Amino acid sequence: MSMRGKVLENHSLVVRDGRIVDLLPTAAAAARYVTTVRAQRPAHLLMPGMINTATRAATCLFRGIGPDFAALEQRFAGPEFVRDGVLTAVAEMLRSGITCFADQYYFPDECARTVVEQGMRAVVGTPVAETPSQWAKSSDEYFTRALRVHDEYKDHPLISTAFAPLALHTLSDATFARIATLADELDARIVVDLHESADEIAASLARHGVRPMMRLWKLGLLTPALNAVHMALATAEDIELARRTGVSISVCPKSTLAKGVGLPPVAAFAESGIRLGLCSADGARHQNQDVWGEMKLLALASSSDASAWDALCMATRGGASALGLDTEVGTLESGKWADLCCVDLSGPATQPLRDPVTQLVFGGGPDIVSDVWVAGRQLLSEGEMTRLDWPAVADRTQAWGVRLTTGVRIQ
Repeated sequence: MSMRGKVLENHSLVVRDGRIVDLLPTAAAAARYVTTVRAQRPAHLLMPGMINTATRAATCLFRGIGPDFAALEQRFAGPEFVRDGVLTAVAEMLRSGITCFADQYYFPDECARTVVEQGMRAVVGTPVAETPSQWAKSSDEYFTRALRVHDEYKDHPLISTAFAPLALHTLSDATFARIATLADELDARIVVDLHESADEIAASLARHGVRPMMRLWKLGLLTPALNAVHMALATAEDIELARRTGVSISVCPKSTLAKGVGLPPVAAFAESGIRLGLCSADGARHQNQDVWGEMKLLALASSSDASAWDALCMATRGGASALGLDTEVGTLESGKWADLCCVDLSGPATQPLRDPVTQLVFGGGPDIVSDVWVAGRQLLSEGEMTRLDWPAVADRTQAWGVRLTTGVRIQ
């Protein structure tokens, strides 16, 4: 993904200590390197791991309940719920070729711990709110706990943290000013849902007299450290403001379509040079955690001949850039972490093979993902997870399904 439209054939990737050492023709690799482990995938395409730039991973346990799950969330969304939900989401993401995701939900410490145990990569958003939850009872406690998580993982190779303000229109200017100050002091990122719905914009206009994005600009939050999720109802003025301030945008086309909002103005974002990533956003409503559907939708909606490449870029190197990880992951280049996704192109959906990228985007899906590595560690091998015990996780997921439906805990 370092050269537009370039597909290398009969090449080998060399990895040492979790990082990419070289990318060269297979014959040259055999002559130059003595390998201890060799993975041969002659009918496959190797690419950077996909990146889901905004999730609420644990909420996948609310699947099938519908959008009105606030009462259940308040009652059940504790640390055990988050752990099991994140495990379920990680299993789904690994099987779909995702090596890194950005999360924004309660109990981020539990999310980070679970991700590290499974060897995945994540940007863990620490929630900030002014309403009580099981995670924190006041805005001061939200900040205290957020800083604790940040300090614990500030030097971790797999985990980075971000501030994740919730329910934008309910937060005071003082809370946002505190987020801006801390993010600047700690060199931390910020992830926030923005211009997702007409109701959100109307609430901001009624309470603050400006659209949400303008409010954040006045409060000093629009910087390259901010990842704006959704932006489905962005105007030309919003897009220009995003361009000038350097924010990144994570688009969730399936989610916004499901809510009746329509597709975000991705072409306008791209023309402005805004960093773009793809995300699933809300696991409960959106129903899945992969980004294959998002790629396909955006490619179908574009009239450009390069639409498939652009969509794949957003799912890989674009996502890395949107999360501030582009110096570490997102392309297959020497020195970067070996976060890799390997897909099998020998199946009927991608045959006969003439244009690998186009056929990957339009004909591919989680079912063709064969292998996944994160920092050189193989977490999916020929479709089977090497570390995560899915049968055990599935049992716990099913138990949560019964518990959330009946209110009775199943042992």
